[in-house]
Amino acid sequence: CAGFLFQKVGKLAATAVGGGFLLLQIASHSGYVQIDWKRVEKDVNKAKRQIKKRANKAAPEINNIIEEATEFIKQNIVISSGFVGGFLLGLAS
Repeated sequence: CAGFLFQKVGKLAATAVGGGFLLLQIASHSGYVQIDWKRVEKDVNKAKRQIKKRANKAAPEINNIIEEATEFIKQNIVISSGFVGGFLLGLAS
């Protein structure tokens, strides 16, 4: 179920983002929208810097979560392998 839902939601999100970008490009080309690309680039670079700062601060927390998940998987290998198998089958269908 999780794999199937992940596949459907992923396709829906990709379609929405791609469709929005396509509509923005068509509107820009048609003259309905003027895009200040230098400002967009500046904002993207600012967002990248903020993400890097937050990622560096969150790294210890993420490492703890990964360690806990790894320990859980080791202790419950049968359940974990069943979930992974079902997830992959859901993605494949």
